[in-house]
Amino acid sequence: MKIALVARHVCAPAAPSGLYAAEQAEHVADLGRALAALGHKVVIYGRKDAPGMPARESLAPGLTARYIKAGPPAPVPVGEPHKHVAEIATYLSAQWRKDMPDIVHAHHWTSGLAALAATRDLPVPVVQTFGSLGVAEQRHAVPGPIQSVRIRMETAVARSVAGVLAVTTDEAAEMAGLGIPGSKVKVVPSGADTSRFDPHRLRSRRHADLRLLHIGSLAEHAGLSTLLKALPDLPGAELIIAGGPDQDELESDIAYKKLGKLAAGLGVADRVTFIGHVASKNLPAVMSSADLFVSAARYEPYGAAAIRAMACGKPVVANAVGSHADAVVDGTTGLLVTPGRPEVLVRKLRDLFATPVKIMAFGIAAADRAKSRYPWERIAAETVTVYERCQAGQTTTQVLAAAQAQAQRPTSQARHGQAA
Repeated sequence: MKIALVARHVCAPAAPSGLYAAEQAEHVADLGRALAALGHKVVIYGRKDAPGMPARESLAPGLTARYIKAGPPAPVPVGEPHKHVAEIATYLSAQWRKDMPDIVHAHHWTSGLAALAATRDLPVPVVQTFGSLGVAEQRHAVPGPIQSVRIRMETAVARSVAGVLAVTTDEAAEMAGLGIPGSKVKVVPSGADTSRFDPHRLRSRRHADLRLLHIGSLAEHAGLSTLLKALPDLPGAELIIAGGPDQDELESDIAYKKLGKLAAGLGVADRVTFIGHVASKNLPAVMSSADLFVSAARYEPYGAAAIRAMACGKPVVANAVGSHADAVVDGTTGLLVTPGRPEVLVRKLRDLFATPVKIMAFGIAAADRAKSRYPWERIAAETVTVYERCQAGQTTTQVLAAAQAQAQRPTSQARHGQAA
């Protein structure tokens, strides 16, 4: 099968271009590699967002990236990607008329608009993954501009495409709230490279009896203030916070300053370490150094960090939201907490710390679940099943349309009778 993946970015952007842009770029790249490994011919299309980028390059056997000239070769300010949809659609249309894919899979609403415009006169089904929806970000007070045009267009795209691949059951529920039929939506989560993230790495030295790890945004909705406020009741535990800008740029980050001030005021600054952004190649080592992955986030659309931590044999203690609610089997691979109940989070962590054997058992179960449910080979296979279903639906629609057109066309006998 020839598969076209349309995304905002082929690789994680160097500059901020939306809170979940990096996670989405990693998701697309990993999915592309997994689809290519299954024998499909995959092309990822993304905007050229840096000078000197080639028109195309090979990323892996069977996987190619094409970089589209649309706007300046620089990062687009948050809230402005839709301004280049027409240019991207024109490029895609010309490209696909020469070499038509069997399926188009768009990631982000702007990519969906471009893909739908490019395939308007082509018999190619379009599948859509949003990852994060504007209505959900607005409700959970995720930082950044939430344009009304985005919310309207996400609904329009979801209604127009052949199928929607939701990353979480929460997202599928959001689709239902937008009036999208359940038959059109399939939940296929993000995955983990279980060959890189595994439970057999040696743990590094630590400064406390137990090490908690959080990976993600430093923004308020990530719930880091809740984790810091829990530390006074968790003696002997240290918290490693990975995320935000690079470590040498943390001092100029407003969110970091607020969190650092809070940690100092709580008297736990000596047990909190901010390590900034961690490159993907270094994540396995960071995860292997921890005992638990923790999150008090109000909203978590991808959850790649938690899934990778599980693959490394780390239990997850998190709010029961988004991908965490899907990935964590409460009481088996970790613990889920009702959002907005920080006292319950503290109690569950204290109980867990008091029974180290349970931490070990949860970790073994977490690794087993990650290896069975979240390897990219399985995610890619489930994605292909959706592609095939959408192709079949497209064929059926074409046949019905042709039959309807034929039925509406008068027969030669009827025409002759009318003439007589």
